Parts: sequence; C-alpha cells; structure tokens
Amino acid sequence: MSAPPPGRQPALGFVFVTVVLAVLGFGLLIPVLPELVKQFKGGNVAAGSHSYGWLVSSYALMQFVGSPILGSLSDRFGRRKVILIALAGSSIDYVVMALAPSLTILFLARMVGGATAGVIATANAYVADVTPPEKRAQAFGLIGAAFGLGFIIGPLVGGILGSIDLRLPFWVAAGCSALNWLYGYFVLPESLAPENRRGFSWKRANPVGALIALKRFPAVLGLAESFFILNLAQMMLFSIWALYTNHRYLWDPQHVGFSLTMVGVMSALVQAVLAKRILGRIGDVRGITLGLLLSATCQVLYGLAPHGWMVYLVIPLGALAGIAGPAMQSYITQHVPPNEQGAVQGIYSGLASLAGIPGPLIAAWSFGWAVQTGQPAWLAGLTFFMGAALVLLALGLAARSFAKDHAPFSAPTHP
Repeated sequence: MSAPPPGRQPALGFVFVTVVLAVLGFGLLIPVLPELVKQFKGGNVAAGSHSYGWLVSSYALMQFVGSPILGSLSDRFGRRKVILIALAGSSIDYVVMALAPSLTILFLARMVGGATAGVIATANAYVADVTPPEKRAQAFGLIGAAFGLGFIIGPLVGGILGSIDLRLPFWVAAGCSALNWLYGYFVLPESLAPENRRGFSWKRANPVGALIALKRFPAVLGLAESFFILNLAQMMLFSIWALYTNHRYLWDPQHVGFSLTMVGVMSALVQAVLAKRILGRIGDVRGITLGLLLSATCQVLYGLAPHGWMVYLVIPLGALAGIAGPAMQSYITQHVPPNEQGAVQGIYSGLASLAGIPGPLIAAWSFGWAVQTGQPAWLAGLTFFMGAALVLLALGLAARSFAKDHAPFSAPTHP
C-alpha cells in the first residue's frame, strides 16, 4: 500500500470523494436488501422483517468489534492504509451478497463487511488531522454533505436497478467500492503526521477497553451515552423505512429509492450550505440541542402520516435536524489530542454499531407486531414513536454532559 507521489498535500476534497463513493455503495442496497431477505422467507412480511432485523444486527455486531481496532490501527499506521483495508472488505462483501444462494451466506457476507466497515470513522479522524479546531464544524458539515450526496444517488439508482434485477445493485455497489479503493491507492494522501502517531494496544482497541479509556476525556465520555441513544433511534428508523413505506403506502423499491434520494438532496443542502452558517452563529452545544429536538419531532410526524405524500413534507425538517451531526463531531474532536483522534472516532463508530445491534431487532419486531391483522393502521408507526422517545432521552443525556464539561483540548491538532 505505497503512498501516492510525494508532495501531494492532504485536503478535504480527497476524503469527500471517498465518503461519497462509500455511501453510494451502501445506499444502493437500501431499497432492495429487505425485499431480498423477504424473498428468502417465502414472501412473508413479518418473517422477512424479523430476519432482516437479525441481518442488520449481525453487521452492526461485527462493526462494533472491528471499529475500535481499525481506529487504533489508523492512529498507529495512518488513516490511508485503514481506509484501503475497509474498502477492500466492502467490495468483497458486496460480491458475496450478489452471489448468495441462501440467507446463511447473506449473513456471513454482512458479517465480513461489518468487521471491515471503518471508512466513515477513519474519514472523520482524517478531517480532524487536516482541519484546525475552529473550522471543524464546517469541515464535518462538508463530510455530511458527501454523505447526503451518496444518498441522493445511491437509493435512487438502487431502486431503479432493483426493479430490473434485485441483485444488480449489489454488483454496482461492489464496483463503487473497487473504484473507491483504486482512488485511495493512487490519489489519497496520508493525513496523520509521524509525530502524531502512537503504538497499537489491544487494551485500547477492544470495544470494552476503548470505552473505559474514554474516562480520560470526561466531556467525550458523557456525550457517548447520548450518541449511542441517538444512533439507536436512527437505526430503528432506517431499519424499517422500506418495510414501513411498502406496507402503509404500498411503495415499491423504486419509490422507496426516490424518497431516500430526497432525503439525500435535503441533507446535502443542509450540510453543505446551512450547517456552517447555523453552527457558526449558535455554536456546537446549541446546534446539538436544536438538532435533537427537530429529530424527535420528525420521528413522531413520520409515524403519524396517514398518506405517503405527507412524508415528503417532513423530510426537509428531518434534514435540518442533521446539524446535530457536525456539531457533535466538532465538539468531540476539540476535547481529544491529535494522536488519539482515530481511536476516539473508532469508539464512537463502534457505539453507532453497538446501537445497530438491538436497533434493527427492536424496530423489526415492533413493526412486525404492529402490522399484524386486526391492528389499527396508525400503529404501524409504533417504531417511530419509540424512536422519538429515545431521541428526547439522548437530549437529556447531552444536556447533563454539557453541564459537566471541561475546557477543550487546546494543542494544535493539524499537521
């Protein structure tokens, strides 16, 4: 994994492209993966939702284990090498899923993909490497825009391709990951300076040890609880989006993809244009608070909407809630020294993965129960109502953390 030609300087543009391609590959599968699982279960909606929940949870479990390891490795060997490893794992994952003859093989492929799913966490550490603290909220907003751009293209194209062949999006996703790997190999420069690296330690790299290590950063540890609960709520929402809209509004994969494309368009607009302006005026703490309040409101509105067109009225508000993401990332990086950015980002990515273990199960099983024959139509939104309650809990935990905050880490954090 030799580096690109000497003299090439790290820049956000490089990691922006990496995130776009990574999310594009992931987004391609959203409209079709639930349907593929349902086919393996003979077309039964309730059984398919349960199996899909287990599938997503198995991916999250492996990501929870693997993310702190990859994060610590990036602090030792650099961001670029870890990004290349993660992209190679994703490409293999997609190819195996495209060929999977059974649900068992599909599960095994997802577990491999989860173990190497470290692109986003390492990208966040990359941003912290090359951006001064006062500009990180804006930089993370740009990465959020890359995430949104991937969601603009991915679900839309995935829905279109899925209407042709349910497995075609998997092959295209594999191609995106392979292209991303080539981009990283030949173009992406290293961002972590040698003097900011540290030795690898299994004590810090295992999930439990990594969380214990956060005790040295009280503000970061306190916000970790809120981050976990927020991701639990978000994972529940995304886990049943395709199942929920298909059941309640009779949306097909193409329609599901179109709705998620709108989510991506609005999110990219907010992250690229509005986030830096809003957070520049109100700051990280208020940005997190406002974002969480809007998120809880949107969850309730999604669950109550009796007609599909109403969902499109809520999506812009949900996109605005996304200002919480760059605000939280900016807040975290300002409380961590430069040689531990990768480890801490890996821990937070691991927490997101940990939330992804019970989240899909809670969502799928609650949805499966709510849509049984004889249940009122509005009860199909039960998972969203539960998500709103969780987001409010996350807000309370964040407020408690802010009250106990210490001064941000003040040393220079960019090469």
